[in-house]
Amino acid sequence: MAPVTMPPVEEARRIFRRLGYSVDGDGVDLRAERKWRTVHVTALDADDASSPRQLRADGGTTDYRLRCFVTWMEAAGDLRDRLSSLDPNYEWAVIGVDDDDYEVVDRAGSAA
Repeated sequence: MAPVTMPPVEEARRIFRRLGYSVDGDGVDLRAERKWRTVHVTALDADDASSPRQLRADGGTTDYRLRCFVTWMEAAGDLRDRLSSLDPNYEWAVIGVDDDDYEVVDRAGSAA
């Protein structure tokens, strides 16, 4: 497993490609597209998952109403709790990764 101080970017790419999405983007922010759906994917290391600056209430842009945050499994619960307390106005999911395995920790519909 990669160090938890590094965001799981390649793991996020691999997960979404396995799900049939085309994935574009550099750095920790990716765009995953499949059929009519576009998902803003953000990979976060353990520190950012505990205190993320990337959780803008508007999803960061008007182009993305679906957000997915991918982090290491041990930080996924903290990230889920943080998102739940913020109650953002976009649909979101948290995926925790560990080695080659992943789990959808939580997801929430739009608050609107």
